[in-house]
Amino acid sequence: MSYDEIRRIKEVYSGYDSSASVQARRNAANPGNLRAEAERAVGIGKVLGEHQLLPLTDRIVLDLGCGRGNVLASLTRYGARSQNLLGWDLLPDRVEAARRAYPDIRFECGNAEHLPFEDSHFDLIMTFTVFSSILDGGMRRNVAQEVRRVLRPGGAVLWFDFRYNNPQNPHTRGMNMQNIRSLFPGFESHLRTIGLLPPLARRFGPLTPLLYPLFATLRPLRTHYLGLLVKPKENTDA
Repeated sequence: MSYDEIRRIKEVYSGYDSSASVQARRNAANPGNLRAEAERAVGIGKVLGEHQLLPLTDRIVLDLGCGRGNVLASLTRYGARSQNLLGWDLLPDRVEAARRAYPDIRFECGNAEHLPFEDSHFDLIMTFTVFSSILDGGMRRNVAQEVRRVLRPGGAVLWFDFRYNNPQNPHTRGMNMQNIRSLFPGFESHLRTIGLLPPLARRFGPLTPLLYPLFATLRPLRTHYLGLLVKPKENTDA
């Protein structure tokens, strides 16, 4: 296991939590942040619908890097059953917060390099800003291998992550298409660009409803990929 990288990630997130400037940027009441969150929610529903995954009633879902559980819990609006949802995170404080907020959903803490599940266990695995947060290439490959192993053939990774490096944050790495394909060889890629450059979006204030969609038409300013990576029906990892 990648002990040094695990230690680094925990230190980084502890620093985020104690940084007033980071918390200000993440302010949930900021109109730009609200607009980005709403855009992502609409995008999730759209991509799941386009690929005939709705309703999620009988889907077994893993949210890898679930944080405080908000995104995983939101899947109930698409028919997901709480007993079929599992959140997994490296950070104990995030897991405890998720358990308090969503007691009907199971949340576990651990290193995703070693997932205690049988092969082909999940129908859908969510990875939201997971791989961009892992700087160590070996750990990144290990986590991707586990995702491939526990995802059933024909199942999908629901992907949301940065596609650019952030020059103001050395603790992340953008995941471009080449990076993604190297982690999930043979998977069908159905990704689209989404989101607006966050430092820009957060500055719009009351003009957000007008300016956000206008600037978001410019592809270079869309900072994330959202979509599905579909595993081949023949299990090539066996």
